[in-house]
Amino acid sequence: MSDAESHQPTSPGVRVVSTTVPVRIMVANAKGGCGKTTMATNLASYFTRHTEVTALIDYDPQGSSMDWLQARDEHLPTINGIAAFQRHAPSATTRTWSLRVPARTSRIILDTPAGLAGNELSDLIQMSDMIIIPVIPSAIDIRAATGFIRDVLLSRAYRLNPKPIAVVANRVRKNTLIYAKLERFLKSLQIPFVAAFRDTQFYVRASEHGLGLIDFDQPDSRDIAEWKSLINWIEENILRARNKE
Repeated sequence: MSDAESHQPTSPGVRVVSTTVPVRIMVANAKGGCGKTTMATNLASYFTRHTEVTALIDYDPQGSSMDWLQARDEHLPTINGIAAFQRHAPSATTRTWSLRVPARTSRIILDTPAGLAGNELSDLIQMSDMIIIPVIPSAIDIRAATGFIRDVLLSRAYRLNPKPIAVVANRVRKNTLIYAKLERFLKSLQIPFVAAFRDTQFYVRASEHGLGLIDFDQPDSRDIAEWKSLINWIEENILRARNKE
């Protein structure tokens, strides 16, 4: 039995009643290879390290987030995994995974597939509270991100209920011309460019062992500083939403 299966309730047909309203964070970009799963798993490990009851919902047919959970040591803080990709469209799985999210869950991370568009994109936007879009510094990725951001903003779900959106630059080497181009592009958008993550093998090492950077005994202070920018943006939007309630 995988970690994802072992952390699910034993009676999935029974609705979990909880007073906690979880914050649902969608990590998305239509283009593959931009680091969606790395960002999703690191967010999950960060929140669970900070005592949030966290669920990781994997919509990507590659199942990379679930593979990451299977590699995770049982002595690490628990992250509850749900392999939503085993079903069909998100609209058909919303009730399914909501039944399997444990009580007291306060953070839900949605790891989405490449090629996300149309109704599938709109369904996932509808079930999310905020959207994070990772982009890597290449001309192809910048063009792809432009189209994806347009699709998000024009989707029916977003137009009916706009959500906070942030862009994160991923795998960057800051003193390069392509990073300067990416930075100019991101700053030109009407959505926040909140963080830039350096290109480091620590992410590869962490992924192989089911770890997030926060799980290392001595994480690099540069990485912690980069992640703090993104976490601050998330927490500010959570607080803003609660103040509106």
